[in-house]
Amino acid sequence: MSEQKIFAGVDVGSATAKAVLIDETGTMLGTSVIASGGNLADAAQRCLALAAEGAGVAPDACAAVVATGYGRERVEARHRAVTEITCHARGALTLFPEARSVVDIGGQDSKAIALDERGRVLRFEMNDKCAAGTGRFLEVMARLLEIELDELGGRAMHATAPVTISSTCTVFAESEVISHLARNQRIDDIIAGLCNAIASRVFGLASRARLIAPTIMTGGVARNQGVVKAMEALLGAPISVPETPQIVGAYGAALIARESQKKKE
Repeated sequence: MSEQKIFAGVDVGSATAKAVLIDETGTMLGTSVIASGGNLADAAQRCLALAAEGAGVAPDACAAVVATGYGRERVEARHRAVTEITCHARGALTLFPEARSVVDIGGQDSKAIALDERGRVLRFEMNDKCAAGTGRFLEVMARLLEIELDELGGRAMHATAPVTISSTCTVFAESEVISHLARNQRIDDIIAGLCNAIASRVFGLASRARLIAPTIMTGGVARNQGVVKAMEALLGAPISVPETPQIVGAYGAALIARESQKKKE
């Protein structure tokens, strides 16, 4: 009996690097998420090694590796590089076959992707020029409020009267937060206002991409309940969030690696 082949997807973003190893059935064998840091090539290598360790195989045991994300060209082990739009769509549709839209909010960019019934990308809009509407925006605000980043979503859910953050610029929004603090506004209400501000920014992308339900949210910010709830309110429909939303792009890349290898054979 021939040995089962293993395939890998590596998604190197500006904030984090993610890797997923799958078998021939598409089952995830190992995953990893680490900070990208200043050396994207090193982050990609370490990320792949950690995922391989989790799968109990050597990093070079993969039959094919597809790289995606901001730093995809820095993945030395890659056999092919594919855009993150395609990889997020592929990963989301596999996890949620009914999906027709994907909203991805990462560290430094956000995307709205419309899919057809076969999972092909119909339209997409992307914000990669400004930190507003991204995870970086939340990181800045978490430091300002002296709260752990992972606590923001839960705190937003306890808001009673969310404040309004009118500026779409991170710098000006920071000034607004300071003003709210000076007026002794509740921290939870300020956090909810920040979550609403992100959702409003991303909703603009969603509107231009003409997204339709069902919608899947991916990326690290999808772990923030406050942002998810705010997006649901704006879209007027529930949003599904994968168990580990950060790895959806890497998972899609791994699936494309498997398909590419099959075509080659």
